[in-house]
Amino acid sequence: MIIVYANYGNNMRKIRTKAQMKIQQMAFMLMAVTLFFILVGMFALVWRFSGLKSSAVELEERNAMLLVTKLANSPEFSCGNSFGGTKINCIDADKVINLKVNINDYIGFWGKGVSNIKVETVYPINERIDCTLKNYPDCSVIDLFEKGIQGTATWNFVSICRKANDEMGVYDRCDLGKLYVYTNEEQ
Repeated sequence: MIIVYANYGNNMRKIRTKAQMKIQQMAFMLMAVTLFFILVGMFALVWRFSGLKSSAVELEERNAMLLVTKLANSPEFSCGNSFGGTKINCIDADKVINLKVNINDYIGFWGKGVSNIKVETVYPINERIDCTLKNYPDCSVIDLFEKGIQGTATWNFVSICRKANDEMGVYDRCDLGKLYVYTNEEQ
């Protein structure tokens, strides 16, 4: 009987060794499968969010363009009905030059994000002359804040209209221009 018991002990050791081997194989297999799914998940996340930065930049540019359009159509800038009907993206240069004279009353009106606003005539092409009350309308650039250019510029084409006169009388004169809005980085 001792011999049988000894044989039974050896078989138990072999069975235990095989069982431990199977458990180790299963553990390594589970770790490999888990690692595989983690890597696949990370790859999917990287692929999904790869365009996030460009989307954020596009959204920021779109918001800046909307700000410029909104500003051009605001009562402080827009032509309104002064030039024969309501116009979109039409800036009344007479209003803007008066706004420049009284700019201290509008400090903080456009929020902390706007650091400067500039209106520039593009066509007809003239010499670049900064506008003041003394040289208006024989100028091409109205820089509202006169504190220098700060921040990132966003611009849009606008019509710059004003009342003009000659031998024939008073008439509406509209030129092609750009409205620049400079925004601070830390808004």
